Amino acid sequence: MSLLVVGSVAYDSVQTPHDHRKDALGGSATFFSIAAALFHKPSLVAVVGEDFAERDVHALEHAGVDLSGLERAEGRTFRWGGRYSVDMNHRDTLFTELNVFESFKPQLNDAHRDASLVFLANIQPGLQLSVLEQVGCPRFVAADTMNLWIAGARDELLEVLSRVDAIFLNDSEALELTGCRTMVAAAGELRAMGPPLVIIKRGEHGALVFNEDDIFYVPAYPLEAVIDPTGAGDTFAGGFMGYLAETRSFTPENIRRAAVVGSLMASFCVEGFSIEGLRRLTLDDVRRRYSAFLALTRIDALAL
Repeated sequence: MSLLVVGSVAYDSVQTPHDHRKDALGGSATFFSIAAALFHKPSLVAVVGEDFAERDVHALEHAGVDLSGLERAEGRTFRWGGRYSVDMNHRDTLFTELNVFESFKPQLNDAHRDASLVFLANIQPGLQLSVLEQVGCPRFVAADTMNLWIAGARDELLEVLSRVDAIFLNDSEALELTGCRTMVAAAGELRAMGPPLVIIKRGEHGALVFNEDDIFYVPAYPLEAVIDPTGAGDTFAGGFMGYLAETRSFTPENIRRAAVVGSLMASFCVEGFSIEGLRRLTLDDVRRRYSAFLALTRIDALAL
């Protein structure tokens, strides 16, 4: 199965209680594609500026990402800056410079149009719809979103939801979009909007997966230290979709396994700045952490 992601490639300037980085490789499509590539080669469609460094092109290629859809435009690459709180659960955006991303209009080639799995990363819903108009008959389409689009492009976002198989969003976004007060109620409302599969990301509290009649909670893997949470949600989605593409199974049991894989990939991501936690990751590393996760969550029947 071929896997396509359309999103952003960016440079992030991040401040955390541990340290800081300036102009580190980031962007939704970057984190997604590097995480997915550990399981299944993804094709990336995005735009970068003239200042995008060759070392970062090589980093993506070395990870196994198809860059035939990476456009280089005149101008500067999209940049974002953020500062995290002491507990790492909250962050303030310091600046957003769209640069070449402001005029990004995804154009798919023939191979992209034939993709079996498509991930619409966190970009303007109108752009997500333009991608949906270009793809053929994918087996599975998932989308991500954010509060900016919920508030400012709701009608287009609702159109996207009516046309995808899965939606990824965090807990506050789920409540804002639906007006509900609980995750279970919000998931029901979201599924009524179109996607049968709803994945609600909850940061250090893991994720909730609502797949028709199956509800699954995947905890976040416990870590001694979190270095940088940037890109964790996109990494979760990349692990999830890459695993599905490789296993070619969409049963409820395999969706659960994909969610655990996504959670574990996010745990590796937050152990370093930018893509540092993913750069030298191997399948054996994932297998070991998956086994540890099973041991952490295993429980016997109630002895009553």
